[in-house]
Amino acid sequence: MNLAHIIDPHPADRVAIFSRGRPTTYGMLRDQVAHLRGGLARLGVQQGDRVALLCSNGRYFVDLYLAALGLGAVAVPLNPVSPAPEIERELATVSASLVVVEPSAAAAWAQVDRAQLPSLRHVLATEAGTVPEADASFDDLLTADPVDVVEVDEQHLAALIFTSGTAGSPRAAMLSHGNLLSNLDQVHTANGGVTEDDVVYGVLPVFHIFGLNVVLNLSLLRGATVVLVQRFDPSTALDTIKERGVTVIPGAPPLWLAFSHFDEAPADSFTGVRMALTGAAKMPEEATKRLRDRYGLELLEGYGLTEASPIVTSSSGLEQRIGSVGKVLEGMQVRLVDEHGDDALQGDSGEIWVKGPNVFLGYLDEPEATAKVLTADGWLRTGDIAVTDDDGYLYLVDRAKDLIIVSGFNVYPAEVEEVLMEHPAVHEVGVVGVPHPHTGEAVKAFVVLEPGASAHEDTLVTWCLDHLARYKCPSKILFVDELPRNVSGKLLRRSLV
Repeated sequence: MNLAHIIDPHPADRVAIFSRGRPTTYGMLRDQVAHLRGGLARLGVQQGDRVALLCSNGRYFVDLYLAALGLGAVAVPLNPVSPAPEIERELATVSASLVVVEPSAAAAWAQVDRAQLPSLRHVLATEAGTVPEADASFDDLLTADPVDVVEVDEQHLAALIFTSGTAGSPRAAMLSHGNLLSNLDQVHTANGGVTEDDVVYGVLPVFHIFGLNVVLNLSLLRGATVVLVQRFDPSTALDTIKERGVTVIPGAPPLWLAFSHFDEAPADSFTGVRMALTGAAKMPEEATKRLRDRYGLELLEGYGLTEASPIVTSSSGLEQRIGSVGKVLEGMQVRLVDEHGDDALQGDSGEIWVKGPNVFLGYLDEPEATAKVLTADGWLRTGDIAVTDDDGYLYLVDRAKDLIIVSGFNVYPAEVEEVLMEHPAVHEVGVVGVPHPHTGEAVKAFVVLEPGASAHEDTLVTWCLDHLARYKCPSKILFVDELPRNVSGKLLRRSLV
């Protein structure tokens, strides 16, 4: 087996990807990847070697990612616009032997101290002449003789994905070929999934697990077409969606928030879209309702995390229940566990625990961190709190690590955020706990107002008092221009100060 085989069974003339307006068919993709495997092998890349990809959404990433997997090497997708110190730290963490650098990452790469990377043997430029110290370019590798895919076992490491780091420094999650393929199979059990007839909008970054496995790998496995987009702008996005006949749009909440507030967009902008999906962070319910009322678009929310490869629940093929992340996919087990380690009672909240072949192997070289999230019998402790309804729909409450304790009472930031989001003047909000001399912690909110709107702190506090218990209400509200988020749209609470 090898994850790289996902492109094998599809008709040669079917378009696999669009990148910078250029189509690549499955036949062309298979041929290019075979030659690139030969090129990487010529450079000495072997099974287990870590191939880091400083590439954005485009054909260079797709081709080299599949080529590395096909040799049994380990793909390490990295954010190409990261600063040099972060790139250097991540390359050192994974002991990268080869790094691929695209032009957008060249300036940062020039500041990386290679003396700190003793394992690094080769630097590859996606475009010749853009990286002065590169040993070869993408086109150089294409001149090599093709090499067959190397078969590996299910536990063979396929990718190292750095977690989003919302509650501390990012760690390299180890995902095997079996982990990623099993999650693709689990997703296939959901009704209404991606098919060979779909055109998928690929703006989610491929260095993030959502963009990598849910968008790219799943689409290629199903024989669909992926339109790879490097930057999101709502106006040009609508042009692309229409021009390419996009039928499936997976997007993090910021994408859908932008569309929900895009007043110039025609009401029929999404007529050809049969499936609109979101995940990676909690979607504000008011924005979901605006999308439905404005465009007739039913946004389907799911839930997952890097360590689960990533999808755990999906609303695909189900009736839309605003606020729910859908039902658990077949092929895995999920428990809601209370603070005593027991299964939570029906209707009570509990931490989501996941078990199945999609659960990751652990964090690279971090046994203590791994032991905190993986139990001895294989359960992944997600740190996310949820409840289920009588029909098995899951509703996220909050992150356990984000819990605020006020005078001994639990306050989930998401609950406070949801109430504040219902105020007409509020565009976005982030809630955190801050030290308090009398109550231990207090609730503090950071609010971004709607364009042209105005509101006072007292007004919003009073709004909260009308909807929440007093101990849950913010004692301080700050108005800010924007909230700190990572590339997947997840709120960085640790950056709110």
